[in-house]
Amino acid sequence: MRRKLVAGNWKMNGTMSANARLLGRLASEWRPLQPREMAVCVPAPYLAQAQSALAGSAVAWGAQDVSEHAAGAYTGDVSATMIAEFGCRYAIVGHSERRRLHGETDEAVAAKARAALAAGLTPIACVGETLDERERGETQAVVARQVDALLATLAGDAARIIVAYEPVWAIGTGRTATPEQAQEVHAALRARLAQASAGGVGVLYGGSVKGSNAAALFAMPDIDGALVGGASLDADEFLMIARA
Repeated sequence: MRRKLVAGNWKMNGTMSANARLLGRLASEWRPLQPREMAVCVPAPYLAQAQSALAGSAVAWGAQDVSEHAAGAYTGDVSATMIAEFGCRYAIVGHSERRRLHGETDEAVAAKARAALAAGLTPIACVGETLDERERGETQAVVARQVDALLATLAGDAARIIVAYEPVWAIGTGRTATPEQAQEVHAALRARLAQASAGGVGVLYGGSVKGSNAAALFAMPDIDGALVGGASLDADEFLMIARA
């Protein structure tokens, strides 16, 4: 059975007081009525707070990145083993902002996914095309290249990951792929994963997901949930998405 998940990505946002209110709402109000999970991926300094607030609830928590290295002279990096010590279930790898701002390559993202799996975490591996790539008709080739790097590195472990398709042109812009556009890419991703015996991998959509468009996106046969950015900082909006 494919994994159903709605995961929040707080990005570089949050304060101790605002986090407490948001996490408290989610912990007390999220009661899954179907086999769909909720998770929040928070900045590393807030992992202990998330663990304390969400322990025993139906909401999981995770990190927004991990190092591909287990330990060593990598100032500022945080290893997957360190993340796991905070009770995390998930770790985002390869978000478009990491690829664009930090120059992360497909191979580096795959190495991070491997490190997350080795530490007992489930990586949420992000793939997606820019607006220029979409307008040139390269969407399928770009996401195939990104997924193939994961498959080549992870081999038989690929079935243990989650993939998030996030068209870069729809992240934080207010623009959203139509359900049909998203479904087309998700179907192609699933076919490619199935060829690697990973057809059961959950494939999430990410890109300006809101309560108003979540139901239409989730109605598509190959969309298993969402990776939610800004809307995950609003308890009402995030709960609405998760319940859609």
